Order: sequence, then structure tokens, then C-alpha cells
Amino acid sequence: MDKYGLIGHPLGHSMSPLIHEKLFALSGIADYSYELIDIAPEELPARIDELKELRGFNITIPHKTAIIPFTDELSESAKRYNSVNCISSSGGRFVGYNTDCDGFLRSAEVLPLGGKVLLVGCGGVGRMIAIEAALHGAELTIAVIPQDFKNAQLVMAEILAKCSGANVRIVLVSDVSESFDLLINATPVGMYPKTESCAVSDELIANSLSFFDVIYNPTETLLMKKARALGKTAVGGASMLVYQAVKAHEYWYGGEFSPEDISKIILDVEAEVDKMNG
Repeated sequence: MDKYGLIGHPLGHSMSPLIHEKLFALSGIADYSYELIDIAPEELPARIDELKELRGFNITIPHKTAIIPFTDELSESAKRYNSVNCISSSGGRFVGYNTDCDGFLRSAEVLPLGGKVLLVGCGGVGRMIAIEAALHGAELTIAVIPQDFKNAQLVMAEILAKCSGANVRIVLVSDVSESFDLLINATPVGMYPKTESCAVSDELIANSLSFFDVIYNPTETLLMKKARALGKTAVGGASMLVYQAVKAHEYWYGGEFSPEDISKIILDVEAEVDKMNG
């Protein structure tokens, strides 16, 4: 039996087992296990041998950087972000990947990522999205609250180092008033249970053509509801969650999935999230 899992700490409720169960089923793989493995930060070095018994595993906070010294090889995206959220293991040899990056890019395929882009927030996943947008030729505006301005400057410096000539600027969210091809929310504003919050003004929503929200709970944030009410395209975080898992299966054993199968899993995940919220 091939063993897989998710490591992190603390591990609360996770959608990972549901998503991976469906992907294994689509691949016709029945002889496997996928477990949630809670590992405190100080325990990680002592538990590497245990992890080497796995065929592959996903990684969440706080281990995405801490796992890197234990890898034997890193993908280009893992190097770019100094962050690993997926390991493929063969004979105890760890290859580290960043499938968050793949998950975002696949989710955003229908969106104008190379156009005039407003990114709200740039911490964590927002940093990755900012760099990917710049690499795709976006005219990028990073909008932040005052206390996050210094962090945004660090991200901007990183973008310019990785992508010379990138078109990027930083503004305060309260000062943005122009129109954009794509508005991306990379903040937790609107996340369950505070679902009546919206990261941007109605004016900004009206002035933007398409939307991506990293939040997957709720499945339709207030931002997405407002955008869709105006007939605009809005993609939610559940698609990114599923696509990053799909990429893990491609790395683990060469899994192949049709767009229809993936769309069905995204709907299943959204239904499960809605059920959780009652």
C-alpha cells in the first residue's frame, strides 16, 4: 500500500482527504492511505524518517519552508518562492514542489492575468500571486492597508529582482479608484464566519472586469456575489485548492484528469464547505 498524507500544525478540519480520495478514485487507485499528520515545528527533524515511508505528502503551515533542508531536489517554483507544499518521495529521496503556484495559474486560466491587475493584499499566497502576475506581464497594482505597506515594498523589491522591468506599484486600498481588467483578493476579508465583509468598495467592483478570490470558505464571498450580480466573471478559492491537489497527483504517480472530472470535484468541495457552514 502506498501511503500519503498532509503534514502541518495545528491540523484542524481539512478538505485535503476529500479531494485526494476523489483523485485517487478517478485514477483507479484503491490500495492507498491518506492521513492527516500533526507535527509540531520542533518535532519535524525527528520525524523525517517516518515521512520517508510515505510515497508523497502535502505540507501546510508551519512547515513549508522548514521542510526544504530535508529535500534532495527542488522544482523551479519551489526555489522561486522558497516554499514547498508538496513532496514526492521515491526510495526516501524527497523532491519538493510548490503546487500552490500551479493551483493559482490553472484557476486563473480564464482570467486576464497579463492585463491591468489589482492585487489586494500581498502576504503569504498574495506574494506568490504578485510575482506570477508580474511574470505574466501584468500592469500590477498592489493595494494594502497602511500597516502592510512595508511588507508590500519587500514584495515589490522581490518582483523587480526576479522580473526586471516589471510594471508594479503600491497604493493604499483606500486610495484606489481606477478600473482594472482583473481584481484579486488575497486577504482573509470575507472569510467565514465574517462573510458580510468585502475587501474593496462597490465602486472598485463596478470598475473591474473580472475577479479572483483566494478564499474558499464561503464558496461565494461577498466580493464574488457583488461581481456576479453585475454579470462579471469571478473565480473562487475552491478551484485553486483542487488544482494544487491535482498537480500533486501528477507529480506522485503521473495522474491524469479531464477538465470535466476536476470541475466535478470543485463542485463537490464547494458543496461540502456549504454543508459544513450549515
